[in-house]
Amino acid sequence: MTQLFNSPEFINTHIQKLTDFYATHAIDKINGGYFHTLDASGDHSQANIKQLVSSTRLTYVFASVGKLLEREDLLKHAQHGYDYVCDKHFDTARNAYNWIMDGEQAVDQDNYCYGLAFVLLMYSASAKAGIKGATEGIEATFQLMENRFWQPQFGLYVDQISADWSVIDDYRGQNANMHSCEAMIAAFEATQDKKYLQRALTIAENICLRQTKETDGLIWEHYHQDWSIDWNYNKDDPRNLYKPWGYQPGHLIEWTKLLLMINRHQQVDWLIPQAEKLFNAGIKNAWDKEHGGLLYGFAPDGTICDDEKYFWVHAEALAAAALLAKATNNQKYWQIYQQLWQYSWSAFCEKEHKPWWRLLSREGKVLDKNIASPGAKIDYHTIGACLEILRVLKD
Repeated sequence: MTQLFNSPEFINTHIQKLTDFYATHAIDKINGGYFHTLDASGDHSQANIKQLVSSTRLTYVFASVGKLLEREDLLKHAQHGYDYVCDKHFDTARNAYNWIMDGEQAVDQDNYCYGLAFVLLMYSASAKAGIKGATEGIEATFQLMENRFWQPQFGLYVDQISADWSVIDDYRGQNANMHSCEAMIAAFEATQDKKYLQRALTIAENICLRQTKETDGLIWEHYHQDWSIDWNYNKDDPRNLYKPWGYQPGHLIEWTKLLLMINRHQQVDWLIPQAEKLFNAGIKNAWDKEHGGLLYGFAPDGTICDDEKYFWVHAEALAAAALLAKATNNQKYWQIYQQLWQYSWSAFCEKEHKPWWRLLSREGKVLDKNIASPGAKIDYHTIGACLEILRVLKD
C-alpha cells in the first residue's frame, strides 16, 4: 500500500470516497444547507445547528471536487450550500454573516475574520466551478474584510468584532490571518487579480517573518492589540479548540503549504527556506517516536503541552510534505510523506477510503465518535490537502 500513497489514482479515489460520504449523508433537503453533525454511519444529530465555517467549508468541497471530477451532482450540492450561506448566514441589514444558525434563528452574530476567510474561500471555489454570482462575492467579501478587519498599520487582520460592528476585540491571532492568506491565494487563482496574491504575500511576510523575530523563526499563536506576543493567553487551556496555548505544529506545517502555494505563482527568495524551516520544526518537535503520528502542541521550552492527535494536522502535513518535496527536490520529504500516510491510513482511516476520525489519543484511541461536527470537522482539511497533493503528483 505504501507505494500507492503517491499514486494519483489512490489520492483521486480518496477524494471521491470522502466527498461521496457527505453527498450521501450531509444534504439537508428540507431546511437547506448541510447537516454539520454526523457519526461514522452517516446519521445526523443537531440538525438545526449550522455554523458558518462548516457551511462554507463543505460548499468549498463540493464545488472543488465537482469541478475536478466533472460531476454535476456534486456541483448541485455546492449550489445548495452556496444558496444557504447567501440566504441564511448572510444578514443584509448588517452586511455581515451570522456565525451560528439554529433553524431560522441566528444565535451568534459576532463577526469573525476567521469566518469571512472561509466565506472568501467558498466564493473562490464556487467561481472556479461556474456558480453564478461567486466572482462578485469574492470582491464583496474582500472589501468587507478590508473595511472592517484590515489594519494597514500592522498589515494584518483583527480577529473579532461585535455583532453591530461597534467593538473590536482586543485579541489578535495568527490563525485568522493564516486562513485569510489561504483564501486570498484561492481568490487569485479564481480571478487572476494580483491584488489578492499581493495581500496573501503581505500577510505571509508579516506573520512568518516579522512576527517570528522573537521566536527563532517559529510562529506563536496569540498577540496583544499592538501585535506584541501574548505568552499567557489560554495558558490554562492548552486544548482550546480554536485558540490553544503553545506552538501548534499543525499551523507551522500549514504555513509551509501556504508559502509554497504562493511560490507557485510568485517566486520570492524567502518563501522556500522559511517553508522548509517551519515544516522541519513542526515534524521535529511533534513526531511521536513511540506511537507514530504528530502530537498537537509544544511549549516554548519544547515540552509537549497537548499530546492528542488531530486529523487536520496530519492532512496538512501530507500536503506540505508533497509540496516541499517538489519545491526542493529533496527525497526526505517524500519519505516523511510516506510515514505520515502510513500512520494516517491506519489510525485515522482504519485502512479504508472513509472520512477520517477527528481526534485520537496519543496511543491512537478514537476520542470523538462524530465524523463531522459544527466548526470542528467536515473533512475540508482532508479533501483540500488531497487536492493539493493531486496537483503535485499530476505536474
